[in-house]
Amino acid sequence: MKCPFHGSLVALPTPFRQGEVDFSALRNLIEWHVEHKSDGVVIAGTSGESATLSDYERRSVIHAAVESARKRIPVIAGVGTNDTRQSVDFARFAADAHADGLLAVAPYYNKPTPRGLVAHYGAVAEATALPLILYNVPSRTCTDLQPETIAECRARFANIVAIKEASGSIGRARQIQAVSDIALIAGEDSLIAEFMGLGGVGVIGVVANIAPAQVAELCRAARPGGNVVRAAELVAWLQPLIRDLFIETNPVPMKAALAAMKLCSADVRLPLVGLEREHQEQLMVTLHEANLLRVERATPGGPGGRGS
Repeated sequence: MKCPFHGSLVALPTPFRQGEVDFSALRNLIEWHVEHKSDGVVIAGTSGESATLSDYERRSVIHAAVESARKRIPVIAGVGTNDTRQSVDFARFAADAHADGLLAVAPYYNKPTPRGLVAHYGAVAEATALPLILYNVPSRTCTDLQPETIAECRARFANIVAIKEASGSIGRARQIQAVSDIALIAGEDSLIAEFMGLGGVGVIGVVANIAPAQVAELCRAARPGGNVVRAAELVAWLQPLIRDLFIETNPVPMKAALAAMKLCSADVRLPLVGLEREHQEQLMVTLHEANLLRVERATPGGPGGRGS
């Protein structure tokens, strides 16, 4: 199976209001990305604070996202946990809810061996026929999916189609590419152009939450044979936004930005807390400079004042 996903796959937050999931805001976010031509959305992933969602809440947000998208945009459901049985259950639920694909972060805390990782991902892959994206983010999980492990997963399970590589190293992406035909998806917003230049299929990213049209355009422009000049313009324009969206732990700054854009509240769940005041002020300046707050829910022009 080839990877059916491409371009800007947005790592959505889970909107909260007064401690509960805000399903109205979630539906509005889906509409925002349909309108602004994002290529897909990821629900209940790291940016969706999946670690603090109850089982019921995770199932509910997956169902709500699929229902809201109505097949106008692919929905990839985050099903990764550090309990294989639970991940399998979530995968089966996502398939029954008609999600378009699955994203499974490497198991955290347990520190499984490569053999354990292959067994874990095999169980998730075999639970459904949906395309499965592996997710390597060792800074959060303390588990590093090595290229050889990724290659074995891809070789043994046909519906393991892609790897979201978020180790922060373009060299690691090249190593994966050298040992496997698995599709590469950037997991770092700062490396979108580099991944696309290597032949990557897209990005699962954060900055697309606030600049969806620009990130989708960058994915097209940075492909081999694309528009190198335009790609460089977009990279330069996005850089201050990427910097400030990671000034504190994601999704805290991203939710603060979305609140300023009137798209959802800034609420996060403990142990996360809201932005420090000086970081909030810095982020607001950057959003203003990018013209993202000029007109409520308007499509920003991006670099050069051009619409996307």
